[in-house]
Amino acid sequence: MPSNFFDESEEQSAIKTAIVSKYFMAWAQVIIPSAEKRSNRIAYIDLFCGPGRYKDGTESTPIQILQAAARHPKLSQMLVTLFNDLDHENVASLEAAIEAMPEVKKLKHQPRVYNHEVGTEIAKQFESMKMIPTFFFVDPWGYKGLSLKLINAVLQNWGCDCVFFFNYNRISMGLNNELVKAHMNALFGQDRADALRTRLGSLSGDQKEVTIIEELSNALREMGGRYVLPFRFRNAAGNRTTHHLIFVSKHVRGYEIMKDVMARESSSTKQGVPSFEYNQASKNQPFLSNFLKPLDSLAAELLERFAGKRMSMLDVYDRHQVDTPFIKANYKEALRNLEANGQIKTEPPAPKRKMMKGQRSFADDVIVTFP
Repeated sequence: MPSNFFDESEEQSAIKTAIVSKYFMAWAQVIIPSAEKRSNRIAYIDLFCGPGRYKDGTESTPIQILQAAARHPKLSQMLVTLFNDLDHENVASLEAAIEAMPEVKKLKHQPRVYNHEVGTEIAKQFESMKMIPTFFFVDPWGYKGLSLKLINAVLQNWGCDCVFFFNYNRISMGLNNELVKAHMNALFGQDRADALRTRLGSLSGDQKEVTIIEELSNALREMGGRYVLPFRFRNAAGNRTTHHLIFVSKHVRGYEIMKDVMARESSSTKQGVPSFEYNQASKNQPFLSNFLKPLDSLAAELLERFAGKRMSMLDVYDRHQVDTPFIKANYKEALRNLEANGQIKTEPPAPKRKMMKGQRSFADDVIVTFP
């Protein structure tokens, strides 16, 4: 690893930390009521945790997670944390930062910090365990230790979600590097990795990127991670992708929460639709191409998809939003426009609904009848 890798908290590091921290707290709020009836514990695991602080003084993700948990009355009594890093200096830095936290004493379960290499053995350990609800964060510098087997080992348990940092540049180069072939096979599955090696030679740079992310998303979905969300990071010049932060869950509620978090952290929107900084997509990548549709297309899709149906706004949202970039506000806007154009009927109709911010509200329970 380069000696200056953790020297600065760059913008992408800040965004990554914001996404992880915000999701963790929202996830915890949803999980806590059920967890209280079970083991009364939930967990946060970070196998590539890095130091306690960057050299510019910025607190790392583990410290921000612990601080947020310590401030929460219930979470401070339920949270179990496990941090690991192969680098001895990172481990020492994190341990020192944790020890210096005044609020760490509020945590019933004190953080555990380890210094192990992440490989097949850890995946096997997780496979053999019945885990408590866990938010699992994997942020390797390259790719060693990141595998479908590891992710699936965590997701097999109730209430467990995973987000991992995917170093696109290193993995793109590694796919055709015999020295790291085993790591690539572990990440994509051997058959999918072999197929990628054959396809990539004839593709341009942009095509390679969307193909690699598309295939990784498909691999995650096939193993049972039905809900996948990738968030792209570009370099400072904005002309090259560096990483993707990829979320995977078996539960639509987790997907909805992360979608909202990523939407808020997106650097731009188009017609109110968040960019998620996704890759350019083409017809050859149907999963990713769904994330590039403007809001104008949503209304037309809803008319076609739900022709002849009578359903609530919430049902429309629930049945359509997966694998699209659209958030709940986009559905309300699209339906409001269809209503104004006389293309749908609503109960109660617009004149009987409250005015909010200069327009008629469109509550979750408004009934929509499609022609």
